[in-house]
Amino acid sequence: MEITVSRQAQFNAAHRLHNPDWSEEKNRDVFGKCNNPSYHGHNYKLIVSVTGMIDPETGYVIDMKILKQLIKEHVEDKFDHRNLNLDTAEFANLNPTAENIAVVIWKALRRHIDSALHLKITLYETERNFVEYAGK
Repeated sequence: MEITVSRQAQFNAAHRLHNPDWSEEKNRDVFGKCNNPSYHGHNYKLIVSVTGMIDPETGYVIDMKILKQLIKEHVEDKFDHRNLNLDTAEFANLNPTAENIAVVIWKALRRHIDSALHLKITLYETERNFVEYAGK
């Protein structure tokens, strides 16, 4: 039987939404206050969900201690209390929108989770704004 298990985490990060190929005016028009040259921050809430068959020997889909450690190492340690634009290689040339952050997190975790398991990332940028990514 397939079942989904999820682990929640949080990280705080600053960013600026900006396309260097556009004029300052176009960036302001498209991204509004999220284009602030002094950056702005969010308290991101992350939910990592893994779906698969229950292992008959352990009773687990995935060992949650392992999932917790993967999230700490590949998300929290990299992004928490960072300026995503300035402090991370992942966003040096990638606009750190919630959509792009979710994809980056998915790719970072996907490498370390059994390919037989389905992985989904849910990332809340605010209480009301969130994105989901399950790979393609």
